[in-house]
Amino acid sequence: MSTFDERKDGFENKFAHEQNITFKIEALRNKMLGAWAAEVKGLDEQETQQYIKDVVKSDFQEAGDEDVFRKLKVDLEGLVDGQSIRAKMNECLQAARDRLSNS
Repeated sequence: MSTFDERKDGFENKFAHEQNITFKIEALRNKMLGAWAAEVKGLDEQETQQYIKDVVKSDFQEAGDEDVFRKLKVDLEGLVDGQSIRAKMNECLQAARDRLSNS
């Protein structure tokens, strides 16, 4: 195998690893957001677990965070404004990064 092939494989492996970490961080962020939103909505434990799953699933509709934001905005209408949702999304993203980097 040439040096070029080794470098190419190294970059591909690094990219795959970074994508995997990003996926895990976003999934954890969405779980945290779901738990927060369920608390805001006053859901019981069983409803909370289902709602968390629904928030995680909502992230698969399109690339980026807007699908999760739209779900939360609709579900929390009259309870929390969009700016607060975005702030919570950023807070949960940082918490997820911190948690996964410490494990």
